[in-house]
Amino acid sequence: MQLLDGKQTAEQIKAEIAQQVAEIKAAGGKVPHLAAILVGNDGASETYVNAKVLDCEQVGFDSTLIRLPEDVSEAALLAEIAKLNENDDIDGFIVQVPLPAHIDETRVTLTIDPAKDVDGFSPASVGRMCLSLPTFISATPNGIMELLKRYKVETSGKHCVVVGRSNIVGTPMSILMSRNSNPGNSTVTLVHSRTPNMVEVCRSADILIVAIGKPDFVTGDMVKDGAVVIDVGITRVPDETRPRGFRLTGDVDFASVSEKCSFITPVPGGVGPMTRASLLQNTLKAQQLRGQF
Repeated sequence: MQLLDGKQTAEQIKAEIAQQVAEIKAAGGKVPHLAAILVGNDGASETYVNAKVLDCEQVGFDSTLIRLPEDVSEAALLAEIAKLNENDDIDGFIVQVPLPAHIDETRVTLTIDPAKDVDGFSPASVGRMCLSLPTFISATPNGIMELLKRYKVETSGKHCVVVGRSNIVGTPMSILMSRNSNPGNSTVTLVHSRTPNMVEVCRSADILIVAIGKPDFVTGDMVKDGAVVIDVGITRVPDETRPRGFRLTGDVDFASVSEKCSFITPVPGGVGPMTRASLLQNTLKAQQLRGQF
C-alpha cells in the first residue's frame, strides 16, 4: 500500500506556481488576484478561507477577503458579486459555502462571471468540462485528477466507482474519469443512496472514489485487493483521547481498507490540500485566459 500524499504534492504545486508568479513579476506582468466572500461566522468556513489567504501569500498572489454579516440580504450579496465581476484587477473569486438558509446558492452561482468562476461551479464551467474545453474544473475533482497523474496511477480501461453524486465532487468526478484523457478513459459507475447493490458495485472497483459524507462508511470488505481508494470525506468525530476532543475521519475506514488497497489517500493530508492547491491553479489559469473564456 502506498499513500497518495496530498499535502506533499500540494506543496510541490504551490512551489511551481510561485515560480510562475516570479516569472510574471519579472516580466512586468499582472500578479494573479484571488478574492473570497465570506458570509457569517461559520468556524469551518472561516478556517478554510483564512487558509486560502495564506496560500495566496505563499505563492505570491494578491488576495482580498470580503466579510459580510450572517443576516446580509441576498440582494446585497449579489451586489458584491457584481462588483467583483466588474473589477478588472480581480482574476477570480469564490463565494464560500455553505451560505445562510435565506440565500439561494444557485442564484449566487449563476451571478458569478464564468470567466472568474475559479470554483468551477457555474453551468458554463461544467458544460465546458463535459466538452473538454478550456475551463475551471471544480477544485476537489481537479485535485484528485492531479494526484492520480502525479503518482502515475493507471486509469485507462479501469473500472472506477464514484460513491456520491454531489454537483461539487461526485458528478464532475464521474465525468472527468470517463473523458478521453490521462488520467481518465475509465469505465465509470456512479452509486448513491438509492443504489440497491452498492456494496457489490464497490467491490468491483479498480478505482474507488468516496464522497458521501459518512464517516468510515467504506470498510475493508467493500474493497477488492489492489484497488486504488480516494477518500474525499472529512468529518469531526468525538474522541476524548485527543487534546481537542475530536479526530478527523474520512468516509473510508482507513485501518481495514489500507490493508487491501494499492494506493489510498490519508485523512487529513490527502484530498484536502489538493483542493486548496487546485484553487490556486484555477486562479493562475484565470489570469492567463483573460479575454479567452
